[in-house]
Amino acid sequence: MYNASEQFAEFNQANVSNAIKLASLSIENAEKLVSLNINAAKLALAQAIEGAQAAASVRDVQQLLELRTKLAEVGVQSATGYSRTLYELSSEAQAGFSALAEETWKTYTKGVATWVERATQSAPAGSDVAVNALKSTFAASTAAFDQMQKAAKQVVDFTDASMRAATESATNAAVEAGANVKAKRNAN
Repeated sequence: MYNASEQFAEFNQANVSNAIKLASLSIENAEKLVSLNINAAKLALAQAIEGAQAAASVRDVQQLLELRTKLAEVGVQSATGYSRTLYELSSEAQAGFSALAEETWKTYTKGVATWVERATQSAPAGSDVAVNALKSTFAASTAAFDQMQKAAKQVVDFTDASMRAATESATNAAVEAGANVKAKRNAN
């Protein structure tokens, strides 16, 4: 015989488990972000001290211009590295949340399928049309969600590839610009 209260208890237990996983994942990602920001602040402070010390030892305008170019390159590299790491952390977090959502969806669809099957077995005689409609609706909604999930994965993969290419291009452009400035100065 079909026992709805037992199935609801299982459903509630699964929800509590998912909430715990979500909270743990959120805290883990927040810790990584805080660590990144603390390290970035330490690096910025160290670079500022180094820049101030170098500026204090400048003897002429040429050295000052060279120092400015060097500090600009270091700043661009630091900002690019920070952005790259931040993007990687974000991508990692998104992947973790997506995996949890997929796991939750699979558990949910399995539970609903079990519920539909049990309800079908307990359905009164003559309710075949309603039972078949329920099964058909559930199958269609599951298929639609799976298609949306595949499309979302393609968008994420495309965005990831684009961001990585843009970051690499920006880094190369900054290095090239610094080299061009040095070449112009040396030519003069």
